[in-house]
Amino acid sequence: MKRALTTMALIAIGGVVATLSVTAKSTQVPTKQETIARGQYLVTIGGCNDCHTPWKMGTKGPEPDMSRMLSGHPQHVPMPMPPKSADGKWLWSGAATNTAFAGPWGVSFARNLTPDDMTGIGIWSEEMFMNTIRSGKHWGVSRPILPPMPWFNYAKMSDEDLRSVYAYLRSIKPVKNHVPDAIINQ
Repeated sequence: MKRALTTMALIAIGGVVATLSVTAKSTQVPTKQETIARGQYLVTIGGCNDCHTPWKMGTKGPEPDMSRMLSGHPQHVPMPMPPKSADGKWLWSGAATNTAFAGPWGVSFARNLTPDDMTGIGIWSEEMFMNTIRSGKHWGVSRPILPPMPWFNYAKMSDEDLRSVYAYLRSIKPVKNHVPDAIINQ
């Protein structure tokens, strides 16, 4: 009986130590590399490459051109006026690059998310990035972010997740690519 109680006490103490160990681990500040890896994961599952990386024709059909990863609508691909919506049953049109979209709002172009200082988010602070996603406004204070960008979904991310996404975007290769300004219907 005494041996069984001792064994149970050791198991209970072991459980408390394991719980304390897990709790202590979860309060540790992640390293820069862990933060960047988390950001890469979030950018991947969040589908950011679907619209912010220009698509090209591959051997099996359209695919993201990862040599221009997250660089937005290609500056060398001017877009003609979008087609008119057929009898109101179609809402929007998308470019073959999957980086330009037209609808009742006007024409939106996927922005350059690389850390290029002149054409991307290189001069953006972490606070500016977070305010942009939280408010749905360019630079956090300017024009509205246009469809199809689901900023209202990403706005629900935790501060830690948004900081991780920002850290990852700051770590990728900068691509010089001046994206055209949106055309907003009045």
